[in-house]
Amino acid sequence: MSDASPAPGSLPVSAAIITRDAERYLAAVLAACDFCAERLVLDSGSTDGTERIAREAGARFERQTFLGYGPQKRRAVELAAHDWILSLDADEVLDAEARRAIAGVDLSDPSACWQLRRRTFIGPREVRHGPWAEERVLRLFNRQTAAFKPLLVHEEVESSRPPASLPGSILHYGYADLADVIRRPLRYAPLKAEVMRQKGQRVSAWSLPVRGGAAFVRSYVAKGGWRDGAAGFVIAVARVLDSTLPRAMLLFHDAGPEERRVEN
Repeated sequence: MSDASPAPGSLPVSAAIITRDAERYLAAVLAACDFCAERLVLDSGSTDGTERIAREAGARFERQTFLGYGPQKRRAVELAAHDWILSLDADEVLDAEARRAIAGVDLSDPSACWQLRRRTFIGPREVRHGPWAEERVLRLFNRQTAAFKPLLVHEEVESSRPPASLPGSILHYGYADLADVIRRPLRYAPLKAEVMRQKGQRVSAWSLPVRGGAAFVRSYVAKGGWRDGAAGFVIAVARVLDSTLPRAMLLFHDAGPEERRVEN
């Protein structure tokens, strides 16, 4: 494989990115996928410099009221000019090796799809252990044979066959600090609770501490999160919230008014 950087616009692929107030990393995200023939930014109401950055980078800028993460990404795929899609989040930057690998793929088979390793950072520090270590995500696919599941949160691509792995990494600058790690499951919890409600799932109160304890042990002990020090502990706490808070919200919602009423 050549060490040369791929030429701008040389790959018949649409890079699809959903945004909202994404100015912090968007320029770097768009620059790293400039070899794609199209870079599509689908925005859901940014009030910062997201639109300006996208247009200055030469990206196509569209608007869509937020539909939920899965439906929003499905809409971006629908709007794309090409069947081949490279889906990135607005805080995900391809490294040089990933750029070269993607630019060199054989796109002759529409059922092919590829995954990449995702390396997550909290501020400038990479998380090297725990549940995020060695994470791989399917991001390059043909929309004729693969699609995002219409999940409101924790969306993923469903493909007609297992993905092949590409060298290189997606650098995921997803968290500004440790507090941001905790804020994320708090923000996602109502969406996850709604998904569970739509599926008709039932929750029992006794399962909450069991699930929470299991989530903490799995993240901090079994997955080696303790090796990341304070970050590993906070990530484990966030996993507890992610596992239990949506279920607690669903349980609270399903309780009758009399059960929710606090007696004075």
